[in-house]
Amino acid sequence: MDDRLSRSERMAVVRLAAVFALRMLGLFLILPVFSEYARHLPGGEDRAAIGLAIGIYGLTQAVLLIPFGAASDRFGRKPVIVAGLGLFVLGSLVAAFAPDLHWLTWGRALQGAGAISAAVTALVADLTPETHRTRAMAMIGSTIGLTFALSLVLGPALYGLVGMRGIFLFTGLLAAGAAVMVWRGVPTPNRPAVAATVPRTSLWGVLRDSRLLRLDAGVFLLHFIQMAMWVVVPGALVTRGGLPLERHWSVYLAAVLVSFAVMVPAIVFAERHARLKPVYLAAIALLAVVQLGFALWANDLWMIGLWLTGFFVAFNILEATQPSWVSRIAPPERKGAVLGVYNTLQSLGLFCGGWVGGLIAQTLSPQAIHWAAAGLALAWYALSLGLQPPATPKDSRTS
Repeated sequence: MDDRLSRSERMAVVRLAAVFALRMLGLFLILPVFSEYARHLPGGEDRAAIGLAIGIYGLTQAVLLIPFGAASDRFGRKPVIVAGLGLFVLGSLVAAFAPDLHWLTWGRALQGAGAISAAVTALVADLTPETHRTRAMAMIGSTIGLTFALSLVLGPALYGLVGMRGIFLFTGLLAAGAAVMVWRGVPTPNRPAVAATVPRTSLWGVLRDSRLLRLDAGVFLLHFIQMAMWVVVPGALVTRGGLPLERHWSVYLAAVLVSFAVMVPAIVFAERHARLKPVYLAAIALLAVVQLGFALWANDLWMIGLWLTGFFVAFNILEATQPSWVSRIAPPERKGAVLGVYNTLQSLGLFCGGWVGGLIAQTLSPQAIHWAAAGLALAWYALSLGLQPPATPKDSRTS
């Protein structure tokens, strides 16, 4: 079996990974600096309104991911992706020149309305054979962990150089360039004729598939845990790790780089030996161990760094395997809509994790977030025990 993507497949996946990273960049890049910036705008004295301005990106994503995914099934992936990037550019411009918090919130909502994740993931699935799809999804999924870490590094630095307006203009410019790259630099897949007609497969019947329900629950829990733990991790690095805020980037970057060195062999092993489910379950178990470690044994910088590395290993494996699994279960004519549901749960997890994590930290304690996250990870593990892996595909260049 040829384990490598072809050159054309690899280039297409790299370009689409860059587009996917941009979507996450719009969410993550502002996290370290947004609250301080918004506080000085008219209306910024309302902390609840600031929270809405941050979270509305995820809410509009969640509302529109399914329609965008279904539209990509009917009208083609690339036109829908380019249209979504256009909305992102418009939202970036509104946010950059917003005179008050109200207009800034509308800008963030428009950025999130460019809900292209399902269409991008479906296009990756269209352009890669099933034998290599987990590898391709690993390239896409790992961009989330890397983008998240780099955003924590770059956000404060960019804010100091160009301000929040410059950050919004920068992301808008990147989105415009990405639209050109998708239109001209990514192949248009051969679509089955049924995709242009009324599909024979019932969407409701597809979405009730127990495998998809488990995977949708999994992506919600993964991103819930991700955002909830970041309510308290920066504070732990300062108070227990003794690391100033401006030096946190070094820990994040080291953890992500080490995690990639572990994640890639795990994905290769899962593909070559048809061991997707054991690797998947091991990653969920590691996520639970990491949260228990944070709750019980994170009293210095080295231990916090260890648990962060474990988190990114688990996170990147799960980000790679889950969308690959979903794309292989979904019927071809419903792939965009199914991935739209999946990515909707991802966005809801991001929004709910930050919101509920803040409530837990405020009403209970920072450690309570990790205990709750560990419990959710263990429940996820139990839910996934009955998950049946997709049939091992034949080695082919067509999917």
